[in-house]
Amino acid sequence: SSMTNAWYTGQWDITQMTHPLSCLILTSAIAMKLGLAPFHFWFPEVLQGSPLTTGLLLSTVMKFPPITLLLMTSHSLNPTLLTIMAILSAALGGWMG
Repeated sequence: SSMTNAWYTGQWDITQMTHPLSCLILTSAIAMKLGLAPFHFWFPEVLQGSPLTTGLLLSTVMKFPPITLLLMTSHSLNPTLLTIMAILSAALGGWMG
């Protein structure tokens, strides 16, 4: 997303994203890393086949950097898309266990 932002605006800073394509790519990448719906299919498969300590690290500690990026860039991301992904994730997590 920073490359597309630099291509369209000439800025490498991800905290000042103005182009919609850059914001969409960043939102998709963060959602995939966090395991949010609809990018959540990889997460249960990885946790199912991993040892307890690896699963614990993947479920907790590895979520802090993407959440930090999400907070740093939240002013330029689409709040409707983030809300829909949050509701879908909570609904699918509660429904499927």
